[in-house]
Amino acid sequence: MKQASHRMSVRTHGKGLYEITGRIVEWLASQGIREGVLTVFVQHTSASLVIQENADPDVVRDLKEFFARVAPDGASWYEHTIEGPDDMSAHIRAALTATSLSIPVVGGRLGLGTWQGVYLFEHRAVPHTRTVVLHVIGE
Repeated sequence: MKQASHRMSVRTHGKGLYEITGRIVEWLASQGIREGVLTVFVQHTSASLVIQENADPDVVRDLKEFFARVAPDGASWYEHTIEGPDDMSAHIRAALTATSLSIPVVGGRLGLGTWQGVYLFEHRAVPHTRTVVLHVIGE
């Protein structure tokens, strides 16, 4: 059994989904693990991770619109606004998605479906540098 960890920085330029699949695949290939599980974890409370379709950009646009409607910035009932009008809405969006993903490693590759990609979902309006931790265990 072998395991390895890696911290990856992801620079964002505001709200949106940032595909990180390629960077994950590249790191995983360098680990030499054929069968196992990869954990992807984001170390923030106002950003999250999702696995979504990476073929049609309309999916990303529709997801952004959905979350803007479900958790609008600047709602009058938010008490937690210390960092601005997108502060609490970012936390709500992160709570509705995931901070951690588990992905099988099969034959040395991510066990994702044909149209699936891994995305960092930035919920804040201003640019950030987010930290994503990768951990793989297997043989």
